[in-house]
Amino acid sequence: MSEGRLGALCGVDPVVCRGVSAVLERLAGSDVEDAVRGSRVLVSGGAGFLGSWLVDALYALGAERITVVDNLSTGSAENLAHLLGTGRVELVERPVEALEPMKGYDYVIHMAARPSPDDYVEHPVETLLVSSRGTEVMLESARLSDAVFLLTSTSEVYGHAEVIPTPETYWGRVNPVGPRSCYDEGKRYAEALTVAYMRQHGLDVRISRIFNTYGPRLDWRNPGYGRVVVKFVAQALRGEPLTVHGTGRQTRSFLYAADNIEAHLRLLSPRPSLRGAIVNIGSSDEVTILELAELVLRLTGSRAGVVHTPPRPEDPPRRRPDISRARSLLGWEPRTGLEEGLRETIEWMRPRLG
Repeated sequence: MSEGRLGALCGVDPVVCRGVSAVLERLAGSDVEDAVRGSRVLVSGGAGFLGSWLVDALYALGAERITVVDNLSTGSAENLAHLLGTGRVELVERPVEALEPMKGYDYVIHMAARPSPDDYVEHPVETLLVSSRGTEVMLESARLSDAVFLLTSTSEVYGHAEVIPTPETYWGRVNPVGPRSCYDEGKRYAEALTVAYMRQHGLDVRISRIFNTYGPRLDWRNPGYGRVVVKFVAQALRGEPLTVHGTGRQTRSFLYAADNIEAHLRLLSPRPSLRGAIVNIGSSDEVTILELAELVLRLTGSRAGVVHTPPRPEDPPRRRPDISRARSLLGWEPRTGLEEGLRETIEWMRPRLG
């Protein structure tokens, strides 16, 4: 039944199809199904990695109309190609910050961002504008539409967190003018503006703080954009040494894309308790970057080993979310272990590397 609802996805991208199908099965009978069916949704960044997963899921759940705004700077129209001829999905190929607010939507979801450190350090102004002016455009669209507004924020708002696992109540430790500030402070501003719209205009808003997420469609072709998991997988499949910044003892908590999308769909529930909610979305399993590298080498069968490069400036030494709020408020927790998610990602990337 899920395959029929997913249209052509299962024929063109079976790995993503499996992930989205699993999400639909977990949501079966939930109030999210009823809320999304027949709805009109505006999604910025919907041609990107997570955005396109979400659009596939919204389509399968029966959204009547999905408008995607994406300038394709880090996304790809290829991620949506199987949906664009259906009459229910439209792609507006422009920067969200350059648009005038739109109306006529039930949900407005602001996902547009430049979340890769290599990428946002090269494009700091654009990174700030999508989090500032872009957030304003999307909030105004939600206000004019009387829609539910969902902002996808980031664990980077916590900076060098001094509390691990990190709860949503932690205010953060961030350098406001450092090389990462264009992303960190941009997202902090976006959160502040979102909450201001709730307080001043009565808008129904929700905010997710995403921790490291990986999986199919994360851009592996652009070395300035691809993040650590897909970078390691691509290097391993090419027989190249895996490049580790610094000692590799820094930690991250990696979440598979399907689990991430399930959490965000649950955040669209019509329950009043979600109004103004701020929720960490991530895995509670913490691994070092060296442990990740060793696992990728084992799963790909590569013998290329690792090489160490200089550490990134102001790279947080640890990342691990406290997800107790997501468990209690959303009834959500990750279902996909790191090894299983890596196997899916490797399967998806292997034929694309030729």
